[in-house]
Amino acid sequence: MVTRAWTWLRPAWLFNRRVAVALLWVLAVAGIAAGVNVVGLRVVGSIDGWERWLREHSAHFLMWRLLVYAATAYGWWWMRRRLREREPSPEVHQRLLRVEIAAVVTLVLLEGSQLLRSG
Repeated sequence: MVTRAWTWLRPAWLFNRRVAVALLWVLAVAGIAAGVNVVGLRVVGSIDGWERWLREHSAHFLMWRLLVYAATAYGWWWMRRRLREREPSPEVHQRLLRVEIAAVVTLVLLEGSQLLRSG
């Protein structure tokens, strides 16, 4: 009976293999980003120099982000087409539409904040 009382503390989704893999990927990406910043600071010599270098190369980073967005959009289009073939119900279409709108709004806000910050 004691173990049953504590089961609410261990949700099944939290200890799922997919969740663990996703968390490892997030940690790996965050670690790589932190490492790149540390190396960049050491190479350039100071925070001001690193910020200046980032500003000077902002067009390259914009192109990189656009390529990532294009690859993501292609993958989404491929996944969406397969999902619509497998589940043609209107509810699935509505859910996909809501996710697509949220993704586009998020990208517009992120890129808009970048534009306002650099402008």
